[in-house]
Amino acid sequence: MLDLLSDILTRLSLRGTLYFRTSFTEPWGVRVPAHRDVARFHFAHRGEAVVRVEGQTHPVVLAQGDLVIIPHGAAHVLSCRHTGPEEALPLDDVLARSGFSGHGTLVWGGEDGPQDTQLICGHFALAEGSRHMLFDRLPPLIHLRGYGEEAGPWLEATLRVIGAEAGGARLGGDLIALKMSEAIFAQAIRAHIEQTSGTESGVAGFADPHLSRALAAFHRRPASDWSVEKLAREAALSRTGFAERFASRLGVTPMAYVTAWRMQIAREALATRGFSVAEAAEVSGYASESAFSRVFKKEIGLSPAAFRHACTERQRAA
Repeated sequence: MLDLLSDILTRLSLRGTLYFRTSFTEPWGVRVPAHRDVARFHFAHRGEAVVRVEGQTHPVVLAQGDLVIIPHGAAHVLSCRHTGPEEALPLDDVLARSGFSGHGTLVWGGEDGPQDTQLICGHFALAEGSRHMLFDRLPPLIHLRGYGEEAGPWLEATLRVIGAEAGGARLGGDLIALKMSEAIFAQAIRAHIEQTSGTESGVAGFADPHLSRALAAFHRRPASDWSVEKLAREAALSRTGFAERFASRLGVTPMAYVTAWRMQIAREALATRGFSVAEAAEVSGYASESAFSRVFKKEIGLSPAAFRHACTERQRAA
């Protein structure tokens, strides 16, 4: 049975893309544009880089072995210590001037650098319209220092394999690196949740031992007849204590969370699995198609039938 985080990532159709591996020599600077509905990542395989995220006051120094995730796809600047943000060139200009074909390594920068900076860069996209509070409440930037060492030998070895395979010449190298990076991303989100478990962060509730039991039970059986009382029993708390703890740590009521996730299940069923409205209602826990349709339209803004039709038309156009 899928665990809580795995279910969320799978249901949201998380898909990764490695867009380049770098060999940057000083001086260098790249301005990466904003992109909707993606989480960008940069792993320092060798050397270091300065990361400046739009809207954030302080830059982050990405040391060798560090991983940075920019969950909401904000514009940012990658550079060496000697290049200011105003000196960095737009990514498209760097790609054009370097002659980068989209394969292999992006080579850019000056000629006098003693050692190049090797970054593994990519992004993870959610299916169009997919939402979950776990992603919505992630901070603008997640910096995991010494990531390979702290997470254990398996992760350090995995990162070395990604560094060796990404953009390499061996058959299947990019696919291997991509699939491994998807596992890295999931582990990074888990590490962030665990690190914030004692704070008031919007994702801290997912690490709460009581709330996580109730959430895991719901995600295993989302179509069951859930109520606050039943969720509280899974959490081993009183009804009042559970409801207050849930709202305090996650910022929504238990049943609001249940409804939101059921609508995500319904969206997936209608958009990608070809389910009828009645079938989507059933898999998302509604015995009444009319009740399901009312909730769906309130949450999504379209009736299930209209949403299904719009998805079909987009697929035909594509």
